[in-house]
Amino acid sequence: MNSENGEFTWTELFGDIHELLTLTLFRLQETPVTLLSVIIFIFFLIGSVLLGRFVKKTLTNKVLPRFDIESGLQYTLSRVTNYIIVSIGVIVSFQFIGVDLSSLAVIFGLLSVGIGFGLQNITNNFISGLIVLFERPISVGDRVEVAGIEGDVLEINIRSTKIRTLNNISIIVPNQEFVGSNVINYSHGDPSFRLDIEVGVSYSSDLDTVLKALEEVGSEHPKVMKVPPPQIHFKSFGDSSWDMQLRVWLPNVKERYIIRNEINQAIVRKFDELDIEVPFPQRDLHLRSSVPIPNKKLSDDET
Repeated sequence: MNSENGEFTWTELFGDIHELLTLTLFRLQETPVTLLSVIIFIFFLIGSVLLGRFVKKTLTNKVLPRFDIESGLQYTLSRVTNYIIVSIGVIVSFQFIGVDLSSLAVIFGLLSVGIGFGLQNITNNFISGLIVLFERPISVGDRVEVAGIEGDVLEINIRSTKIRTLNNISIIVPNQEFVGSNVINYSHGDPSFRLDIEVGVSYSSDLDTVLKALEEVGSEHPKVMKVPPPQIHFKSFGDSSWDMQLRVWLPNVKERYIIRNEINQAIVRKFDELDIEVPFPQRDLHLRSSVPIPNKKLSDDET
């Protein structure tokens, strides 16, 4: 306000705002931290996160699909690019408040302090996430089994990986599980899968008819690979049946449960058509006559 006529002046307002923004809140490493530097810090921090997400989305949806690059590598490139942009934004943001993160010594010092405060698991998952992204033992879309849980990989983040189970339930698995534990990756390198189906037939069956029937079932299914062709194995002589095995190859491991069900139904129909019996377990019970007990004449005292 003007002291003479009480009117508002822009000069005084700008002066007050400038004084407020340049007010020293505290000092870091002999560098004064002002309200303006804090605002710029937050602006760069949020801006780098938004920019990283935008670049990742652009690479994933528009740029990388134009090249002959597998989907797993595309995901890794877009995710790493996002992390690089965010990391640069964090470093630039901290420069405004006097913290120089460009020195590796400072970074390792912060990590050692974090580990000292009980953040070993977070650090371990962080390093494991980098290993998973660059070494790529798993990729987005892979069918994996970890800790007894089978599902498809949805996202690989820097600390954890999201997996959708076969029951359509999303679970969060720490990245160290994929580095320090045994993990089954059904889709790694080659998504094809060998499916073995066991079936028993009666001892009274004609062997050639059984072999032909199983071969027809394997060959007639539209989703069974022609190369290698279906194989039939006579595994063993069971207690009440011949133990046979139909071995087929599938192009996609994710369909193995559906195809197993369809082949089992086809076997039942084929066996019923050819009068091939699938026996149930049987046990023979042999009864022996009891041992005769000799007659003994009771004495007078026993009576």
